Amino acid sequence: MLNVPTSFSSKSPKATILVIEDNADQWFIIHWALLQRFPEVEAIWMQEPTQAMMYLEACMQDIRELPKLILLDLYLPLRQHGWNLLELIKAHSVFREIPVVILSQSNDPEDIAESYTLRSNSYIVKPSGYEKWLACIASFRHYWWESVTLPKFS
Repeated sequence: MLNVPTSFSSKSPKATILVIEDNADQWFIIHWALLQRFPEVEAIWMQEPTQAMMYLEACMQDIRELPKLILLDLYLPLRQHGWNLLELIKAHSVFREIPVVILSQSNDPEDIAESYTLRSNSYIVKPSGYEKWLACIASFRHYWWESVTLPKFS
């Protein structure tokens, strides 16, 4: 079941993070870790590239609704799907301003290099185990929310 409001607009006072993850079990872990370590945001889940692009396009009606960050699983289920979506996002005149963090179980140097070549903003190898996810999200939150200045859409 998708965690998508019917209008594609959260109308929540919280900033949103778009999580593009095809595996429901991984989404469950990511979602709970975000709730516990990054409660300032609302996570929006999309399972496939087409849904993610539809969501982003719907946000263009009010660009203040755009997510502040995108977490993109590289293998959706193939890495080419993740790379294609990354290319689409980074080719768009507005979406390219949203930082995209690749999440992957792969630590293959080719996957990492190609993700950066296609202008991902960061690459995180998915942790194994819930406690490691909590630590990862805490570090992620500190960096992306407390240290970095993100673009503002108005």
